Amino acid sequence: MTATALEPTTSSPTTAPPPAARRERSQPRALILVLAVVAMLVSLVPFYWLINTSLKTGGDLSSGSLYPADPSLRNYLDVLQDGDFLTALGNSAIVGVVTTALALSFASFAAYALARLKLPRKGLILGLVLSVTTFPVISIAAPMFKIWSDIGLYDTLPGLIIPKLTFALPMAIFVLTSFFREIPFELEESALIDGATPFGAFRRVILPLAVPGIATTAILVFISVWNEFLLAVTLTSTPGARTVPVAIAYFSGISEFDNPIGTISAASVLVTLPLVIVVLVFQKRIVAGLTAGAIKG
Repeated sequence: MTATALEPTTSSPTTAPPPAARRERSQPRALILVLAVVAMLVSLVPFYWLINTSLKTGGDLSSGSLYPADPSLRNYLDVLQDGDFLTALGNSAIVGVVTTALALSFASFAAYALARLKLPRKGLILGLVLSVTTFPVISIAAPMFKIWSDIGLYDTLPGLIIPKLTFALPMAIFVLTSFFREIPFELEESALIDGATPFGAFRRVILPLAVPGIATTAILVFISVWNEFLLAVTLTSTPGARTVPVAIAYFSGISEFDNPIGTISAASVLVTLPLVIVVLVFQKRIVAGLTAGAIKG
């Protein structure tokens, strides 16, 4: 055995980056963190001011104080005792749930065809579907008002569901198409080999695997329909058919001598808080739904 074989082999230790390099790398991270905190605070200021105003009563409403001098839940109690607001709340729930259910039903079939079937120019078809969302709502509000008045759908819940469904479908189709594309084709092929029909494979294999995407789409569509204002205010005229955003806009307080800003703020908090909770709970699914298929198509 040679002497050189007996010599221990030494590996060069990993060289740690110098302190100056570590500081240079940490500076962008610190800057990003600061910018994120500033953006979060700026986003929360309007919501905090809304809650602050909703807890004020009487002369305190005209003050610009950062916190209520005498916090009170009177505005919330007044809103919950207002029959028109509760009716509008129920209308929004009905329109939101029905529109979301219809959008998911139609969009699931359309998205399956665009994602799984061999269709020519699928990208063009999807682009045409998404082009519907580029139309300004204000450009069709007046014609829809005339058509709905002529056929008897004006100031009715079906008259709100149909146009809201038109604008909800493109987003639902786009999100579901991205989710369906990520499901392996082998699973569907196995079901077809085992004797399942194409619809049976869609119902028994694709839909169960796409449940997370369907849930994400339902949340996005429901929030969009719940917050829609322009069509709701154009196609309704009585409290019996108004949705929550329109009811808040017409809110005048409990009596004609009250400053309605307190009750408007309380109503806005009651309407917004459930949506905020849903977004916070399902934020990862919502982000995944918006970014699904962004890298691989």
